[in-house]
Amino acid sequence: MKTLLLMKINGEMHCRTLFLFLLIAGLISSCVPPREIKYLQKKQAQDTTSYYKNQRMTDRKIQPRDYLYIRVYTMDEKANNYFNRGIQPGASATSNYYLDSYFVTNEGMIDFQLIGKVYVKDMTAVEIQQVIQKKIDEYLKETLVVVKIVNFNITLVGEVSSPGMYSIYKDDISIFEALSLAGDMTDFSNRKRVALIRKTSEGSRVIYLNLTSDKLLSSSYYYLQPNDIIYVMPLGYKTWGLGSTIPWAFAFGLLSTTLLLINYFK
Repeated sequence: MKTLLLMKINGEMHCRTLFLFLLIAGLISSCVPPREIKYLQKKQAQDTTSYYKNQRMTDRKIQPRDYLYIRVYTMDEKANNYFNRGIQPGASATSNYYLDSYFVTNEGMIDFQLIGKVYVKDMTAVEIQQVIQKKIDEYLKETLVVVKIVNFNITLVGEVSSPGMYSIYKDDISIFEALSLAGDMTDFSNRKRVALIRKTSEGSRVIYLNLTSDKLLSSSYYYLQPNDIIYVMPLGYKTWGLGSTIPWAFAFGLLSTTLLLINYFK
């Protein structure tokens, strides 16, 4: 009789211990320390104002297989219609940019109306604008040439709220601006090891960035380039399958099971 009573007491104690252990482990592992989710942390917190130098990517060189959006504005309506391709009905704004753009061949050339083939490889958009403007001025007066890079897309995957590919309609974009397009990182993202995958002439290069350090602001990778891929890795907590919120369903399920076991051993 005494042995049976001890078994019941030990069983009840084991159930309670197991319940408390799993509940505490679940609650602790579902909470991410603040130092893991803060951006641009400084070693000297007393500094209130800082300046960081970085290079913007507005001087990007055009490469083969790029697309250029070129417009020639004149006072002559016929000349405008000749130089500027019409908007395609029913197409999206992004599609129109591609349909109305000039493809850079493998030889680094574009074929532009009236002036023929123009070599643009390793030139900036500003330099191309100046070359075309000079050639157009030989035929027409009071013209304005506008040149933009079309294929500025970035891709964000991993621990972000809205992963996907995003089209950028500006000359440059910082990594934080890009993350804002995807709804920011989740609480379970590894901000200390964010992979930037960048295409080069030799292949793909992977650069690991620490977004918790304010040194990122002076990094040459702070501004993104077209076709960059940002992969936000998960923290170890997420790797073990824990969600971004406290697992209440798990806790209540465990509580119900423990109560049943306690009643069984009574």
